[in-house]
Amino acid sequence: MEEELSESSPATDFLEFLGPDTSATVFTMLHDPADLARAAAVSRSWRAFVITNQFSKTQCLRLCPEVSTFAHVEVHSSTSSSRTHRDYEVVAGPSAHADDERLARDHRVYTCLGHGLFSQYTARDCIIHCIGASSTDNFPEETIENTLEPVDRVEMRPSYWSSGGNRDPAAPECLIYRLQADLCLVDEIKVQPFKAFFQYGDPIYSANCIRFLMGYPRSPLRPETLVGDDNEGELIDDSNYVWTYTSPEFPMLQENVLQSFKLPHPVLCIGGVVKVELLGRVQQQAIDGLYYICICHVQIVGKPLSRELGVAPRGKGVVLTYYPDPRRCGVPRSESLGEDGRSKWHGFASRFWRSGAARGNRGLLSRLFGAPLRIRDEEDVSEEEEHP
Repeated sequence: MEEELSESSPATDFLEFLGPDTSATVFTMLHDPADLARAAAVSRSWRAFVITNQFSKTQCLRLCPEVSTFAHVEVHSSTSSSRTHRDYEVVAGPSAHADDERLARDHRVYTCLGHGLFSQYTARDCIIHCIGASSTDNFPEETIENTLEPVDRVEMRPSYWSSGGNRDPAAPECLIYRLQADLCLVDEIKVQPFKAFFQYGDPIYSANCIRFLMGYPRSPLRPETLVGDDNEGELIDDSNYVWTYTSPEFPMLQENVLQSFKLPHPVLCIGGVVKVELLGRVQQQAIDGLYYICICHVQIVGKPLSRELGVAPRGKGVVLTYYPDPRRCGVPRSESLGEDGRSKWHGFASRFWRSGAARGNRGLLSRLFGAPLRIRDEEDVSEEEEHP
């Protein structure tokens, strides 16, 4: 009897049995990239169905709506075109059209992105460089670099960033940071206002509210460890960036503690640049009657994604780039990084900048630690890729 059933009931493809619409509904219920990869490995028809319907991209969009920012996908490798073609030959045969190859390429890259987004991780501080502050009262003693220190005193000296004074308590300020990768999944941002223990009454120079913007530079950045007083405000202007995410406003407390600002959902920072907007001033300095904002520590907490993935501005949009050889990706990294991904020289350099020995020796510092951060042209990037 069993033999008769098996002979009279040939195996039916699940996709053919349910039809394309119902099958697509079932596949969209797969929330783990590993499950989608297993489904694509069942047969050629299943793989073709997964690639054609772009389920890997749908998974990424479901977790991070910011993925919709990407105009298209590029693969940077000498073997990328042949590999993409071979990938789709399994699905559509050797006569696959350009659109078929594009779908196969997108599937490959979004699968990699999905793995990074969905894999478990231990959140950590993602900042690697300071880009600049909207103003600084006394440079270098009160530079933005001080906000990378986890304490408000270094070698018995106060460690904090201070804005310039302003008579208008509504005047905003901002701090801009570079993250450890072009793509970072950000959960929360932590900011600690500074308590001026050297002033009468120990005033706390907090902002009234805080907001966060994430995005990418319109032109590639040349990050260095130090921010110079001759360029500190050069890269602050919004015209240098495209902001792909803006958080709600959060009220700040007048407390000298590391305050946590949890984002409504994990945000994919596309481009690795985060702007911390400090909205409104609370504390007036007694000596001059001006309002200031002072911050002693900032953390941008989350997970840097694989350096195989990057972003690149193209016209009025941005593309998701894939580097099978991550050494050729667009995010430079120092050869000597600590466990947190930050330069091991940072602590020493920050203390040296605040010391009396730093004054009058800016040229020497530039030779020791590198030129200040600046935007570089596309031509510079091409030359560096040709001559790494």
